[in-house]
Amino acid sequence: MSRIGKLQINIPTGVEVNFDSSFVRVKGPKGELSRALREEVAFKNESGVITSEPRRNDKFSRALWGTYMSHIRNMIQGVVTPFEKKLLVDGVGFKWEVKGTNLQLSLGFSHPVIMPIPEGVTVTAEKNALTISGIDKEAVGLFANKVRSKKKPEPYKGKGIRYSTEVVRRKQGKKSE
Repeated sequence: MSRIGKLQINIPTGVEVNFDSSFVRVKGPKGELSRALREEVAFKNESGVITSEPRRNDKFSRALWGTYMSHIRNMIQGVVTPFEKKLLVDGVGFKWEVKGTNLQLSLGFSHPVIMPIPEGVTVTAEKNALTISGIDKEAVGLFANKVRSKKKPEPYKGKGIRYSTEVVRRKQGKKSE
């Protein structure tokens, strides 16, 4: 039995959750999200509380049960308060700036790296901090990971792009005798 799937989700005031045959739609003060669902899990929305149970008792249905409840919980949380990821850049000459719908990165390559900002995601660039926010947790995390993957932090000097909560494990390097 899924511990996450058994938990009830309370719907806050100002948020609407609608289940169609294969979609869930969540509408709140910050925006609207929708997600396709498979038929393996049955959902009930009664008096502001969402409950669910698997239609069959096989491994795949039980796996989707907890996963879908987590997705719905994140969608409800996102339309009330947007999700946010903060990235930091360390290194001489490394910088970033937002130009229209693109993020331009200068990471020591011979050319600037230009990344299009996905729809529904807001990017704010300061001197050495980049804040990525939006109502869709998956889109925010995916874009933050794509930006980080352009120049991951290296273990000797710690240069590169890292999350604000990430700790870079440093190595000692060569010793001279």
